[in-house]
Amino acid sequence: MNIREVTRAFERWAGEHITLVPSDLALKHRRLAESPFVFLRGTFYRWLQIWPDVCARLADAPVVAGIGDIHIENFGTWRDTEGRLIWGINDFDEVCRLPYTNDLVRLATSAVLASREERLSITTRELCDAILEGYTTSLERGGRPLVLAERGRWLRRIALNDLRDPLTFWPKLTMGRAATGRIPHTRLRDSLPDPKLPYRVLRRVAGVGSLGRQRFVALADWNSALIAREAKAWLPSAAVFVTGRMSAGADATALLARIVRAPDPTLRIGDGWIIRRLAPDCSRVELDELPKSRDEERLLATMGWEIANVHVNQGRARLRGDLKKRPRRWLERAAVAMADAVRQDWRVWNRG
Repeated sequence: MNIREVTRAFERWAGEHITLVPSDLALKHRRLAESPFVFLRGTFYRWLQIWPDVCARLADAPVVAGIGDIHIENFGTWRDTEGRLIWGINDFDEVCRLPYTNDLVRLATSAVLASREERLSITTRELCDAILEGYTTSLERGGRPLVLAERGRWLRRIALNDLRDPLTFWPKLTMGRAATGRIPHTRLRDSLPDPKLPYRVLRRVAGVGSLGRQRFVALADWNSALIAREAKAWLPSAAVFVTGRMSAGADATALLARIVRAPDPTLRIGDGWIIRRLAPDCSRVELDELPKSRDEERLLATMGWEIANVHVNQGRARLRGDLKKRPRRWLERAAVAMADAVRQDWRVWNRG
């Protein structure tokens, strides 16, 4: 099937599991035409179909419960139970069982596409080397949460940029329309600091890959300032759609409990919903929000480090052993091949 046929099939499958929002799906279709980078973000189901063929030599790598839909804009910040600012992977919507190499190739592919679109200034070789260096070093050291305090000052400066100022964040978040339909009030209410707190619920439109899912935001005034909680409809990983096996997916809650991470205490996955706190310092960090002056090699190495934080407790020795057997430039070759394949699909999408 070509990309349009696959997309229709995927959306029919998704509609069997959750209630879809037609207007958001239409927006997603328009957004997919914007660029190969945006297309990659929104079509993980297609990635899973073409990756085994394009990267056949990487299919024998050790299998882990991985992030799946990882890319350079799937990182963000949150506050842990001590109130410290943490940086790391923003969502685990597509957790599934795949060779560990898949997460690395997908992150590198997204960076290659961003570089081709002049959203990054780093070369393909430099970005792949940086990702592998961060991943390998993290594995060797057993991983470490990325706490933006004493050790992470440079990343803190990148994460806390002008666009995440409260005066910018809250007006944008509160622009949504009043929500209707089957709102998960119990889940939203239980996530607030006081379940008796009055709140209003707005619809939220965000992301690319998750466009079409229901998103609700509960807004309340607590101690004289706004607070927000988001409920996003949970869908089984696209790996279940591609393989037809529920076992291809993975339990995101179980994975979160075993990775090297300073947890977000508000994040909850269950009963068909993903609940999390939204705030200026608790949200995704996108490329356009980053300052123009930034150390891109260091940033990509840190992303590689965070992927290793997810993998490290799933057979650290075998992962390190497999990495040592890989030929030089394996990640670079795979990322370029996948970037070319994604661009080809994107052209087909636009012709349609």
